[in-house]
Amino acid sequence: MPSTNDKLVIAGREFDSRLMVGTGKYADFQQMVRAIEVSGAQIITVAVRRVNISDRSKESLLDHIDQKKYTLLPNTAGCYTADDAIRTCRLAREAGLSDFVKLEVLGDEKTLFPNNEELLKAAKVLIAEGFTVLPYTSDDPIICKRLEDMGCAAVMPLGAPIGSGLGIRNPYNIQIILETIKVPVIVDAGVGTASDAAIAMELGCDGVLMNTAIAGAQDPVAMAEAMNLAVRAGRLAYRAGRIPRKLYASASSPLAGLIA
Repeated sequence: MPSTNDKLVIAGREFDSRLMVGTGKYADFQQMVRAIEVSGAQIITVAVRRVNISDRSKESLLDHIDQKKYTLLPNTAGCYTADDAIRTCRLAREAGLSDFVKLEVLGDEKTLFPNNEELLKAAKVLIAEGFTVLPYTSDDPIICKRLEDMGCAAVMPLGAPIGSGLGIRNPYNIQIILETIKVPVIVDAGVGTASDAAIAMELGCDGVLMNTAIAGAQDPVAMAEAMNLAVRAGRLAYRAGRIPRKLYASASSPLAGLIA
């Protein structure tokens, strides 16, 4: 029977929840707070470029997040070069947010696919400066292995384009990454509904990060609860071990000893 002691461990830090959630696109801060609460998430990602960290006299989403309860994961959303991403991470650390960062270096505005060349450059510099780097990357096993080898604390391959809601488009690449990588593999981007999150976890992923799937739902709070349950169910199913797929039927009841 699977052990109940099943923590997500990233760079030596333990978390009970394997769901990570974002803070953008909500109708208001109250809705955001309630959705985060019911999601059960312990890691909350915050776009540094969208947070007013220079003038704390003005209202900020940070005023609504209990930083004693949640681990902040500043992200470099909106950065298109390694230099911009590095600068953004340094700003987050200087402002006292965290050196535990989600590194995004985007390739273009239409697809929001990662620019892996710039991503590798930024990751190398940030790791050397003592940051704990969680990179958003393509579902490319080779790139993921390079990120692990240079010292990233996890790899975060996309399931589908950011905000698309298409789900896991290439489960086979995700499976290869899982077989290749020893650090946590966290699906980041593309989840649309609870079944997508469950599939990611059933594949063996260590976690799922999402924002739009919850904040963009008709009822974000209800969807946050659904995602909480889906991630937990998917993880439990993975650890329980599914039955093999078969082409033909297999009787649930034994055929031997039937009354003639």
